[in-house]
Amino acid sequence: MLVSIDLNCDLGEGCGNDAELMKYISSANIACGFHAGDATTMKRTVELALENNVAIGAHPGYEDRGNFGRIEKNLSREELIELISIQVNSLTAICRTLGTKLNHVKPHGALYNRSARDAETAAAIAEGVKQIDPSLILFGLSGSCSITEAERVGLHTSSEVFADRTYQDNGSLTPRSESDALITNTQDAIEQVLNMIKYGRVRTTDGLMIPITAETICIHGDGENAVEFSRSINKALADEGVSISNP
Repeated sequence: MLVSIDLNCDLGEGCGNDAELMKYISSANIACGFHAGDATTMKRTVELALENNVAIGAHPGYEDRGNFGRIEKNLSREELIELISIQVNSLTAICRTLGTKLNHVKPHGALYNRSARDAETAAAIAEGVKQIDPSLILFGLSGSCSITEAERVGLHTSSEVFADRTYQDNGSLTPRSESDALITNTQDAIEQVLNMIKYGRVRTTDGLMIPITAETICIHGDGENAVEFSRSINKALADEGVSISNP
């Protein structure tokens, strides 16, 4: 069993619970203005992260605030690199003014899901991140193209698993369009997390147990039970003797 794990959350998205969530996590993925957030929100979220000793990450998504970045777009390699560059550099500049720096990058929503299954998208994102700062860690779906392509270009990676999402037999997340995509019960979320970090496995919606590598656990900040999940999972990990620390 792991002795430590990163607990991350997507923040700066205007959900109003960032300050509370920061108490229980070790990494914050901060929206960079394209799917949510703005310069003021980014600055305040970085300040909250610093106050709580939470690692700061960029959370770039498609430029589509109306759909919260959850609709795919067909972009060229150059367009994807520019998409990443604009957003990550924006947050980097804010970090610099506050005397800190970025730790990681985690794509958002539809961009994240596409990069998980599509090697070309994943490669473009990885290249965009590397061009900005090759020391940045790329958070990506465990076992996916996001991880393999980032490693191929020499980036450090962190294999991400989810406390509040269900899985398909191929290791992908259940699409949000499906009725069973989200985990809404606290005990179910805890059980899934403990299975992943203690036994390296997760139960799919079809009832299969599949192997999974867990290096960072995500709780969505816009989830209805985000604060309850983060508090309860934090405690459950402590009870199991697992420390929470950023990568």
